Amino acid sequence: MKRIVAVNGKKELGVFIDFPHELYKNDPNYVPELFIAQRDMLTPGKHPFYLHSSLQTFLAYDGDRVVGRIAAIQNNNHNQVNNVKDGFFGFFDCINDQETAQLLLDKAAQWLKERELETMVGPVNFSTNDICGLLIQGFDGPPLAMMAYNAPYYLNLLETAGFNKKVDLRAYRFAAGNYNDRSAKLVSALQERLTRSNIIIRKINLKNFKQEAAALREVYNKAWDKNLGFVPMTDAEFDYTAKDLKMIMDPDFCLLAEQDGKIVGFALAVPDINQILIKIKRGRLFPTGLYKLLTQRKKIEGIRILLLGVVDGYRKMGIEACLYGIIIQGFQKKKMKYAEASWTLDHNDLINKPIEQIGGELYRKYRILEKSI
Repeated sequence: MKRIVAVNGKKELGVFIDFPHELYKNDPNYVPELFIAQRDMLTPGKHPFYLHSSLQTFLAYDGDRVVGRIAAIQNNNHNQVNNVKDGFFGFFDCINDQETAQLLLDKAAQWLKERELETMVGPVNFSTNDICGLLIQGFDGPPLAMMAYNAPYYLNLLETAGFNKKVDLRAYRFAAGNYNDRSAKLVSALQERLTRSNIIIRKINLKNFKQEAAALREVYNKAWDKNLGFVPMTDAEFDYTAKDLKMIMDPDFCLLAEQDGKIVGFALAVPDINQILIKIKRGRLFPTGLYKLLTQRKKIEGIRILLLGVVDGYRKMGIEACLYGIIIQGFQKKKMKYAEASWTLDHNDLINKPIEQIGGELYRKYRILEKSI
């Protein structure tokens, strides 16, 4: 007999976090999330999301066996900024069984409807600033840092439950030696041209990280404001994310475009920390996970180009090409083997075409789905 149970308390939360480890224990491409990070994200008072919004997590049982999980998410900031009544579902994992998936989705929908929300959108973990999208193409390898992963059957489960495509997201791959490095060769010329407008490109100053992060927050919220479903990060949310990113950040891949002391654009690529996390059993840092995390960072062979944005009024001046060029130079200098640019909106030709011109191969797609409730 299948049943849905609301998660209340630390023990049930631990079961909720650990379920994917059991589901994917025979999948060589599965990367476990760090337990401590997931616990904090799903605990009110630990994450700044709960200062303005709320969620409820649920587990599906078949007898005594856990067979699925889901979170129903009410993001008030998202709805206010976009003038919608969306409810998100996230942290969705399920065995390949339609009845189980339907029970989970119905329970989440019920929770959202009780809060007078009209559309169910997902999978999205909090907002599009967090891990989001259902992998629908490119199941041939592990996901890169902070990207989603799921079994191929998930799409059928959701479509059969009545969900339709809202938008697709793209991930592009660059292999070492198999891309156009023209922008890297032109960096000096591009920088010289930018200096005529008093624009310089520099690395982030980690010694002054708090002040740098505050300036970057303003640029992030301006540069991405026209993206579908975008919601600006609160100060607390940005600081929380920045603190996490600082732990894995390589200053060579965090670049700021600055005019007269004002940041007008930035690019961030992060080392593919999943190369290490895939070896950390059940996402536990103790007893050996922390050692792996600290000692194997220099062995990472790839990066994920996570963010590249320029504020309105400074686009098409060559800043974007210069940022890409310097990242490529760092990629070459460190003799890395692969890079991923992700994610981009499927219809965003302004971003997608330049990536393809550099030699990016569209190799993975993710989908955000929706359904009226």
